[in-house]
Amino acid sequence: MSLFPLERALRGFITHGHLTVIDTDGQTSSFGQGEPAVTIRIRDPGFKWRLLRRPSIEGADGYVDEAFSIEAGTLRDYLEIVLVSQERMLETSPLAAVQQRIGNALRRRNTFARSSRNVRHHYDIDQRLYDLFLDEDLQYSCAYWRDGVTSLEDAQRDKRRHVARKLLLQPGMRVVELGCGWGGLALHLAREHGVHVTAYTLSHDQHATAVRRAAEAGLADRVTFKLEDYRNAAGPYDRVVSVGMLEHIGLHSLPEFFRKLSALLAPDGIAVVHSICRAGRPGGVNPWIQRYVFPGAYLPSLSQLAPLIERNGLWLTDFESLRIHYAKTLAAWDERFQARRAEISGRFDERFCRMWEFYLQSCEVTFLHRKQVVFHLQMAKAIDTVPITRDYMYAPYHEATPAMTSMAASGMVEPGRRRTAKPQAETGR
Repeated sequence: MSLFPLERALRGFITHGHLTVIDTDGQTSSFGQGEPAVTIRIRDPGFKWRLLRRPSIEGADGYVDEAFSIEAGTLRDYLEIVLVSQERMLETSPLAAVQQRIGNALRRRNTFARSSRNVRHHYDIDQRLYDLFLDEDLQYSCAYWRDGVTSLEDAQRDKRRHVARKLLLQPGMRVVELGCGWGGLALHLAREHGVHVTAYTLSHDQHATAVRRAAEAGLADRVTFKLEDYRNAAGPYDRVVSVGMLEHIGLHSLPEFFRKLSALLAPDGIAVVHSICRAGRPGGVNPWIQRYVFPGAYLPSLSQLAPLIERNGLWLTDFESLRIHYAKTLAAWDERFQARRAEISGRFDERFCRMWEFYLQSCEVTFLHRKQVVFHLQMAKAIDTVPITRDYMYAPYHEATPAMTSMAASGMVEPGRRRTAKPQAETGR
């Protein structure tokens, strides 16, 4: 059977790299030029027609279901060819913006019930899976790769430190974390800074693990993990922090999130939000990722976030765009995933492994070659809450003083009391 209809589509689509396609009858066609160079073999005759109808879905499903195989080159190379070509097409297509507006209008709001289902879909798969490829602190968000850092553990530790410094913590402060994962950041803040943390998650597995970790660390009196929607939280808190949750709440819930953040924050409080975002014009999550990996997700752009910050009476006291950091993090996760692939395949199956390696590597390529980044938004209600220079973020890490440790342990600092924001020493894990 001829490749002809698919061949016409690929000739106009492939604008980066060189793709060779071997059809089921042995016919070979080539598209594009240069590097990377990849050869795929179509094994399912119906794949060509499915790909023409739904390219964003079937291009991934075809790999997962082995409708095609990669004969030369790597999956990562294949993804670079496809995703960079797609980005170029979207940038030049006059219909892309119209399609995006229509897609946004059709998006469903993430209600309490839908948000809970979306979280369980990904995070309650099996706790043992995440134990196999995440760092020892179970950080499942973008790490912070300082110059010379090569270890995932070190990069994730530095992420916790970086976020903590932006919070300008002092012992006794009340902190709320919106979306807490397996508890690593909350435990870090309580242990290293002597604060009291209330943390929210909708994942049963994450909640159970976080509660256990707090008990094992002797921090159950300073960290409270709630299996509850963040929208039920009541303030005020001295600090609000959210790492890796904003991208999950959906387009229509963004205004609600910033209203809630402002309501939770004390008049002299500071909030830090870490989220995957778009560095270009607004755009949704890849349809395949949306369907199989992160249902309900949406990646906002700065043009969407800035008005929400303004409307809620917040100062954007610091903004940081972390480029490439997530690509390096995803590459480290995939390396660990591949090292334990046989174990993961035995626990799940080979199709599951193919789906997860496609997810991890496609996201890595996206953060390398498309306008997808991580934003750090530091916000305050008062103009003078945060120092007027950024020097406090970059002083060398050093040991906590005995005086600070004893104050935190004795509870000498009263929660809710107005303080002058001064950076506090912190230690590693």
